[in-house]
Amino acid sequence: MQSHQLKIELPATLGIDEVRVLLGIKLYEAEKVSLGQAAKISGFSKRAFMEILGRHRIPVFRYSPEDLRKELDG
Repeated sequence: MQSHQLKIELPATLGIDEVRVLLGIKLYEAEKVSLGQAAKISGFSKRAFMEILGRHRIPVFRYSPEDLRKELDG
């Protein structure tokens, strides 16, 4: 997989770790990266990142209503 590096200046009020987590969350939420990729961007294990997603009320599993219905009826 090809990767890119980005260098930005942050306001003094933002820490690098905070920005990494927020970036990982947003990229995952927008379905631009996988859970594993988002965790790596954020600097956390998958398990820890899943907990972070939960605290931000972002679902880890994405089911359409129809898929969920099929899964539950299954």
